[in-house]
Amino acid sequence: MKLTIFFAGLLGVLLTPTLTAYNIDISNNGNSGGSGQQSVSVNNEHNIANVDNNDGWNSWNALWDYNTGFAAVRVFRKKACIVHKMNKDAMPSLQALDTMVKEKKLQGEGPEGPPPKGLTYSVNPDKVNDLDKFGKSIVGMCKGVPTYMAEEIQGASLFFSAGPCFSANILYIVNIALCGSIVEY
Repeated sequence: MKLTIFFAGLLGVLLTPTLTAYNIDISNNGNSGGSGQQSVSVNNEHNIANVDNNDGWNSWNALWDYNTGFAAVRVFRKKACIVHKMNKDAMPSLQALDTMVKEKKLQGEGPEGPPPKGLTYSVNPDKVNDLDKFGKSIVGMCKGVPTYMAEEIQGASLFFSAGPCFSANILYIVNIALCGSIVEY
C-alpha cells in the first residue's frame, strides 16, 4: 500500500512540470466587450499554449501549437474557429511565455511596459474542410465548428479595411485582430 502511494506521488511530481496553468485578470484592455479573466495552460511536453478568455458572451479560446506553427482562436459568440500561422517574430516562444506568465512580467501591463504587439489577419470566408493539416490539438478544439483560415496582413494600417474585426488581446503580449465578414455581429 505504501509503495502504491509512493509511486502515485512520484508520478504527480514528474507530470507537474509538463503542464502548468495560471489565472490572469484582464481589465478592459482591448478584449471584445471589456473585462474578464484569462486562464493560461502551458503544456511543455506537447509544445502547446492554451488561453481561455472568460467574459460571458464575449468569451474566446486561443491555442498556440508550437509543433505545427499554427494557432487557432475559437470565438464562442460566432460559433466559429479561425486558424492562422503563428508569427514567431511577434509571438513569444513557449518557454518565454511560460516564464512571463509565471513571473507575471506581461507586456503593457503597467505604464513602464511596452504595448502589446499587434497582428491583423484577414479571414477567408470559405470554410476549411480538412483540419488534420493543423495538428491534433487544433482538430480537438475546432472539430464540429465552422472553421476558417486567416492570412496575416503585413504592415496593416488604418487604411486597411476587410470588414469588421474581432480583437483578442492575449495576456498583454499580443493583440490579434481577425477581420472579415464572418466576424460581423
